This record gives sequence, structure tokens and C-alpha cells, in this order.
Amino acid sequence: MTAATVHSLTCYPVKGCAGVPLTGAAVTATGLVHDRTFIVVDAADGSFRSQRTLPRMAVVRADVTDDGKHLSLSAPGAGELTLEVAYEGPSREVVLFDRPLGPAVDQGEEAAHWFSEALGAPSRLVRVRPGFDRDGWGEHPGKVNFADAHALSVASLASLDDLNRRITERGGTPVPVDRFRPNIAVAGWSEPHTEDRARLMDVGTARLGYSVRAMRCSVPLVDQATGRTAGPEPVRTLAGYRREPEYGNKVSFAMKAAVLRPGTIAVGDPVEVRSWA
Repeated sequence: MTAATVHSLTCYPVKGCAGVPLTGAAVTATGLVHDRTFIVVDAADGSFRSQRTLPRMAVVRADVTDDGKHLSLSAPGAGELTLEVAYEGPSREVVLFDRPLGPAVDQGEEAAHWFSEALGAPSRLVRVRPGFDRDGWGEHPGKVNFADAHALSVASLASLDDLNRRITERGGTPVPVDRFRPNIAVAGWSEPHTEDRARLMDVGTARLGYSVRAMRCSVPLVDQATGRTAGPEPVRTLAGYRREPEYGNKVSFAMKAAVLRPGTIAVGDPVEVRSWA
């Protein structure tokens, strides 16, 4: 099999907002450092904001700077804001997919006003509280911050190439890998969906364990460059060959992974599979 390497590495500091491309990153038990440590919630009930209903979140960029001391926010038409990150202080309950996750640290009125204006919906920005401990699930459950349920997502370019070939054959327009918002995109595997079979992987100095195939909702329909829904692809084509009956007949693309050994990962690092399904 062709040698595989890390093609791209992306962190999503605020769940649902734009990804930040990286050349390298530390990997903790809950994924890339700073990944999905913040979440935007409804100001009234604490339910999380998502591109599922607010596709504009895709163009809200958030960068954690100064070793985690500040968060810089920007979005077209909303201007820029730099906040001092609050690690402790007043809290607000977070609800993810109708499941309470407990309290998270509120980031203050300035952040709340900025996100409310940027998204056109009353919102609060919160961060994982000290000692936050949340289990993932699947073959290797691991730990997770505010991601849907797993520490990392991994997609291969071979899988994307196969999908885009199918889309093109239907007369559609190919999609970039960012539609699937992976943390790690892998180049070099010759067969599509090789990531589905990789059970243990050494990537950089970190070891990852397969959790589950990544089930897809409506987010891949959102153009991540414009923050606008641009469907029906890629979900329409995926529905023709990637249905998952055991998960309510949803479609899948890429896989979710747990961190079994923290370390570091950089673009260009080898991806060595230690165990296959």
C-alpha cells in the first residue's frame, strides 16, 4: 500500500465555526489542542448553535492566541473582536443534541453581543470548564470536548476523489474536503475509505484508535467559504453508496477517532496503521 501522510491539519476552536489550518499541533486526550473547546449556545436555553440551522457560522473565524490567553474573532460584516479567555467564572448550562453536558464558563457580554450580531440570533459563547470530563463512544470511546462525540475526525483524499468522481458522473460539481470538516486529511492511500478499516494508527507521535464511521447530517451541504447552503451535493451522491442501516440509514464519510496516546502531529507526518479491521 502506498505510504500515507498527513495532507492537512485543521483545528476548530469554536464548534461549528471556521476551521483554522495548522502546520503542526499538540494532541491531547481530547484531540488537537484548543479544538472545540468553545461552543456557541442559545442565550435562552443553552442549546448549541450549528451550521445545520445557521450556515453562516462557517465564515466565523476564531483563533486562539498567546498560548490560550486570547480568542480572536472575525466574520464578514461583523468586524473583529479579541477577547481574554475566561477559564473560570460565571457558568452557563450547555445542551448538545438534547443532552445536557453540564455548565461551561461564560465568556462575557462582549462575546455574547458579538456572536448575537454575527449570527442574527441571541447567543452566548462558553468554554469547557476546568475538570470537564466527557466520554466518547464506539470501538475506542476516548475523551472529547464539545465535538459531537469524538476527539478527532480523519478523512482520506482517496475517499474524496472517489466521491467527486461519482458526483461528476452525475453532472454535479466536485466538493473540497472542508465540506466534511476533518481534523486530519490523509494523502497516499490508494483505496477509497481505507480510513474505515484502520483500527490503530500512529500519526506523528500520537496514537489514534478507530471509534466509528462519521455519520453525516446537512453540514456537508454548506459551502465553507461562503457560509451558504449549496446542496444537494455531496449528500445526494453519498446516499447512493454510503448508507448505514445500523445508524438510522444515515450516510457516512470519513471516520471518528479517539486519542490513545497524546503527542504531536504535523503536516507531512507519516500515517502508520498498526491494526486493520
